Amino acid sequence: MTHASLVFDLDGTLVDTAPDLIRVLNDVIADVGVGAVDYAALRNLVGYGARALIIKALSDACVSVSDNKIDVMQAEFLRLYADDIAQRSAPFEGITETLALLKRQGYALSVATNKPGWLARPLLDALNMTHYFDNIVGGDEPKAKKPNAAHIFEACGHRGRSPIVVIGDSGPDAGAAINAGAHCIMMAYGYCPVPIESLKADVILRKFREIPSALNALLR
Repeated sequence: MTHASLVFDLDGTLVDTAPDLIRVLNDVIADVGVGAVDYAALRNLVGYGARALIIKALSDACVSVSDNKIDVMQAEFLRLYADDIAQRSAPFEGITETLALLKRQGYALSVATNKPGWLARPLLDALNMTHYFDNIVGGDEPKAKKPNAAHIFEACGHRGRSPIVVIGDSGPDAGAAINAGAHCIMMAYGYCPVPIESLKADVILRKFREIPSALNALLR
């Protein structure tokens, strides 16, 4: 039997990166006199990148700066984040045990993340997770990033010679699955700013450990 290719999102699906991203955001916006943000209010936006976080934090504080200043703040954000990328980040519950099980069961595992590859790989290295994956493709590396299907195909290395299952937590993941003609599993604990039911996934799960059983049913 040929097992499916499983293509995982990173932030909000495999790793809880919000604590580090919000930590760095607070450091960056302090430079323009803005206090610490409401963590719960911004958590679900972390998947949209540093610039979106900065703009939202400034808007909430009613602080206006030039586009050039936002460019400078974004560059500083990325520098600070890269310097200490896993200070507070950690895999979600059940991740490593489940990834190990899926590999033993013969699935091909890869990562397709809109996070730049030069940040995604060091993060997974720091958390000792790289060895689970055959391929890790950041958002700056394919011809087009999620929700474009090209990102999914580059990560798994084929365009459908075996079933593809996209496993993520937000709209770009669900959209990429649709565009690639792939199955879609959404994780409800992630960083989705809209009701996850609206994404029309094949399966919505609350625990990562439920993935093997869900795959058995989905690919039967």
